[in-house]
Amino acid sequence: MKAMSLNGVQGRREIKHEMTQLECYLLRNKLKHYMEVDDHAKANGTYQIRSVYFDNFDNKVMNQKKEGNFERDKFRVRYYDGDTSFMNLEKKSKRNNLTYKQKCPIDAQEYERIRSGDIDWMETDSRPLMQDLYWQMVMLQLKPLTVVDYEREVFIYKYGNVRVTFDSKIRTSLRNNDVLNPNITMVDTEPGVVLLEVKYDEFLPGVIRQLLQVSDLRAGAYSKYQISRMYG
Repeated sequence: MKAMSLNGVQGRREIKHEMTQLECYLLRNKLKHYMEVDDHAKANGTYQIRSVYFDNFDNKVMNQKKEGNFERDKFRVRYYDGDTSFMNLEKKSKRNNLTYKQKCPIDAQEYERIRSGDIDWMETDSRPLMQDLYWQMVMLQLKPLTVVDYEREVFIYKYGNVRVTFDSKIRTSLRNNDVLNPNITMVDTEPGVVLLEVKYDEFLPGVIRQLLQVSDLRAGAYSKYQISRMYG
C-alpha cells in the first residue's frame, strides 16, 4: 500500500530503538556488509548535527511526543558539521504511523530575527514553511527553545529507500537557543545511549529486517528533543 502524502511530501515509516554502545558496534559491523555509508559523512563515517527546537511555555511539542499523539508537528532549524552558511528550517510531522518532513533554506540573519521576536516579515515570506512557522508562533506562541547536538552515522539501502541511523553523544543547551554560537555551553545527556532510527518507504526488505533483530533492543519512546528536555 502506497504511503499517503502531506502537502506533497511522501510519508515514511520510522522505527526507533534505544541501544547500548556495544549493541551499536555489533549491529554496525553487520550492516556495513549489506548497506552503503552516507556520502555526506566525514572520513570516520559520521557527521555532527546541531538543531534548535521550537516549543512554547506549555511544552506543547514535548508533551505531545510524551503522550504519543498520532497527529503532531515539530519545527527546528538545523545545520551540519558547524557550517552555518547552509541551514534549513524543518517541520517534522507525524500522522498516524507515518512521518513527513518538509524543509526550506534559512540564513543566520533570519534565524536571529526570529530568535529576537522580529517575525512580522515571515507572514508574507515566499517560503510556505516560513509562513507556516509564523502562524504557529503567533497562535501557539512557539519559540526557539533548546539546542541539541549529536553525532550521526548513516547506512543506506536503496531497495525500499532505507536509512539506518545511529545517533550518539547527545548533548543539550538546556534553555539556551543561541544555536549559531560555536561556544555555547552544552551538557551531556545519556552518554551510554545510542538511538537507532530506521526509516523506509512502503516496505522494509527482509535482509535488513533480519539484520536488525539484535537482542535486547528497547522500543524507543524518546526523541532527541525529549531527551534534551529531561535535563532542564
